Amino acid sequence: MHERTTEGSGLLAPAVDEDGAPFWEYAARGELRVQACGACDRLRFPPRPCCPHCRSFASIWRRMSGRGRIWSFVVPHPPLLPAYADQAPYNVILVELDEDPAIRLVGNLVTEPEAPLGAADPYAIRIGTPVRAVFAELADGVTVPRWTAERP
Repeated sequence: MHERTTEGSGLLAPAVDEDGAPFWEYAARGELRVQACGACDRLRFPPRPCCPHCRSFASIWRRMSGRGRIWSFVVPHPPLLPAYADQAPYNVILVELDEDPAIRLVGNLVTEPEAPLGAADPYAIRIGTPVRAVFAELADGVTVPRWTAERP
């Protein structure tokens, strides 16, 4: 899944391809789903036409709990793209899913779904923090998963 900028904003948005299109369709409904092999049942991400484990072309989209843990993170200094300067400092996190820690998704830790990227204190982020998926609609109507910290 490559990225493109949202019209006029300069913000990155996903470039939807045939294999990944269902991921974004489910995200627009507020569902986190990951492709699974229709033959061996193993999860795989990013989506692709063939299972890397058994070579089957059969696939299904399995609904995830939306829960995981921060596996890694970065705080870009300065922002790499001018459109993100107003939201700095912001974070980019890598989340391992509870259902399969080998499945990792990139996103941002936010205080609430529609909060600006810089709303979460980037210096309070800790590897291992439990998170859950939330969804935010970007300016051009594309919905993306983001993450909020789970409360104890």
